Amino acid sequence: MDRRQAQVLALVRARGSVRVAELARELGVSPVTLRRDIEAMAARGEIRRMHGVITRVERGRDAAGRDAPPGAGAGAADGRVPGGALRDGGGLLVGMVVPTTDYYYGDVVRGARAAVEARGARLRVGLTRYLPDEDRTQADRLLSTGAHGLLLTPNWEAGSPGPGEGDWTAGLPVATVLVERWAPPGHPAAELDRVACDHAHGAARAVQHLAGLGHRRIALASRTTPTTERLRAGYGAAVAALGLEPAPAWPPTGHGPLSDADLFARTLDYLCDAVTAGGVTAALIHSDTDAIMLIPRLQARGVRVPEDLAVITYDDEVAGMADVPLSAVAPAKREVGARAADLLLDRLSGGSALDGPRQHLELLPRLTIRQ
Repeated sequence: MDRRQAQVLALVRARGSVRVAELARELGVSPVTLRRDIEAMAARGEIRRMHGVITRVERGRDAAGRDAPPGAGAGAADGRVPGGALRDGGGLLVGMVVPTTDYYYGDVVRGARAAVEARGARLRVGLTRYLPDEDRTQADRLLSTGAHGLLLTPNWEAGSPGPGEGDWTAGLPVATVLVERWAPPGHPAAELDRVACDHAHGAARAVQHLAGLGHRRIALASRTTPTTERLRAGYGAAVAALGLEPAPAWPPTGHGPLSDADLFARTLDYLCDAVTAGGVTAALIHSDTDAIMLIPRLQARGVRVPEDLAVITYDDEVAGMADVPLSAVAPAKREVGARAADLLLDRLSGGSALDGPRQHLELLPRLTIRQ
């Protein structure tokens, strides 16, 4: 092994993974020269090469329990089978970037973790708390610790990126799956695999059920979240398809952002006016917690639930815990995490999935009716 290859091996073992382009700059050599070294080292089993990143090969153990050489026992040490192909996810590290592990994303992460561990891989999670640019920071951090692929939920307020937003996601050096995010046609991120709930279908399903009970004017009450745009699309489509009467329009927001208290008060005022003056007899409310807080305040202002206003909530996190359990639409959160993880591991494990067509999967939410 020459001196430069020894430097490469030392850096990879120390850092876990290194981007090839960055390593070439650090060593002061051309990428072409460095790639020749990498090919030789990968052939000897000293490093692993994947999507513009090289990673260290974990040592296995021999029959006596001693450290085996880097290239020995590869089937046990790094998830490879004879011939060099990656086994079904064994030895892989999956990075997952989500806003939080509370509420909605807790189940998404649990679904991903179960799927990853079932295939012998590991999951490492980075949280963004919806902070600006933190999703990119967390993605880079996970890559620097050796992540072979990413499950990514960027901080896109509308659930999809605005013009010029999120282009970096398409340039990541590893296989990436968007989770509960959408990129419009023409956006660079539209070329990525993605898995999400079909929230538009969920909203439409709720409207369909309420219309089946005889309601002709149904309102949608939702704060602005990454899910809201899809809920409005499904709600509007269902109202039109079923020939229902439109609900009163939301009042203008005025200038400047509103506090959570102001947003809640605005929703309460809207629903009260929609029932008493607008002829609304049913509503889809996003989310469960808002619905549970709104109902006693509606009743205090003379709007009886469900006599005057039938309610279905969206999310079904705590709808069943209300004083009167609420019917709710439940997105397939755990299944989204699991399907996204399986899709990513299929890409990373090689075979026909490696270069197969990209996939955009939408899972249908479930409607649970409670009395």
